[in-house]
Amino acid sequence: MKGKALGWLLASALAWQTAPALAARPVPTLHVAVVGGLQLCGVWPALAKQAEKALGMHIETVAAAPKEGVVPPFAKGDADLLLIHGSDETYQLQAQGLAAPLRAWAMNEHVIVGPLTDPAGIADAPDAAEALRRIIAADAPLIGFRDPGSFGIVHGLLRSAGLHAGPRQQLFDDAESPQQVLRSAAAKNGYAVVGHIPVAFGKMPSEGMRVLLKGDPAMRRVYVVVEPGPRHPASVARRQTAHRLAEYLLSQQGQSDLQAANHQAGGPWVFPGRNDLIR
Repeated sequence: MKGKALGWLLASALAWQTAPALAARPVPTLHVAVVGGLQLCGVWPALAKQAEKALGMHIETVAAAPKEGVVPPFAKGDADLLLIHGSDETYQLQAQGLAAPLRAWAMNEHVIVGPLTDPAGIADAPDAAEALRRIIAADAPLIGFRDPGSFGIVHGLLRSAGLHAGPRQQLFDDAESPQQVLRSAAAKNGYAVVGHIPVAFGKMPSEGMRVLLKGDPAMRRVYVVVEPGPRHPASVARRQTAHRLAEYLLSQQGQSDLQAANHQAGGPWVFPGRNDLIR
């Protein structure tokens, strides 16, 4: 009995000594920058919570803004992971050694917004290519080249469908800011190709206008995961934490959690980029 009692006391003492050490083990914090739409629609906040649970880390979103507001924080080392559209800026980060090779993670959607009267009759078009065909046939005004994203989508659709836009379908955006593009289109009684998220969440005033075509996969843009490259200021530990989150986002669990976050946010707003990983 004395031996058992002594053993119990020793075990208790050892547990008492090691418990504080285990409790004090720090939870890694990862600083992340995301393009504004991911935060605005609510998908990223919901997904970040899921990732924290899955990976046992704390995720702090240090920047959520247009690309001009999230690329510099990543380049300076204020953020160790960047979620953004694949673009010239991300390729430049990689070329400078600040970013590791880019990997496609998810997609967002562009839509065609037009006047309530819909002069070209695109509301019942089966896809975006047919909508553009009708706009061209009606010689209706179109602002489809507002930014590189819109330009790439419209140009790709025109080329793949063998369409030739007239001068009135190649109007430039003369609005004072990108957020005012729909007011510019409304003044011309015309159409515009824009991201769905800013329209749906009131970042683009759209009085007298409405979304007339959505849901065409041909109008999606790719989000990429940007991890630190060899010249990024992140420490080895921060790089490892960033890589863990990147791997999670691209995994079957991460893509499934993305779908759940999308549903939670009332989407679809953000679409999985790896459909082969979804059951």
